[in-house]
Amino acid sequence: QVQLVESGGGLVQAGGSLRLSCAASGRTFSSYTMGWFRRASGKAREFVAAFTWSGSTNYADSVKGRFTISRDNAKNTVYLHMNSLKPEDTAVYYCAAAPMRSYYTSWGTGTQVTVSS
Repeated sequence: QVQLVESGGGLVQAGGSLRLSCAASGRTFSSYTMGWFRRASGKAREFVAAFTWSGSTNYADSVKGRFTISRDNAKNTVYLHMNSLKPEDTAVYYCAAAPMRSYYTSWGTGTQVTVSS
């Protein structure tokens, strides 16, 4: 497993932007699929975006066109660039790592994103 630490959350007005970062430990970062998930108060955790070990990306429909996931394997870091934020994007955002061809096995502790209207 890898250790994951998220940062970059905060309070932003609707229409604003934030960039979340997730730093991972370990020497095999490039072999992991990295994902972002979120949990809004009173709701179940939901998938936001992923960047696979093979280089592809995918997004939840609710964030397509507004959020971009990227990774820097040299820095063992994955990012979530969030633009045109909406109040419904308010949630705790979690970074997760999945070993090649496996499920997500490592999770960060989360970072709070609050979007005011």
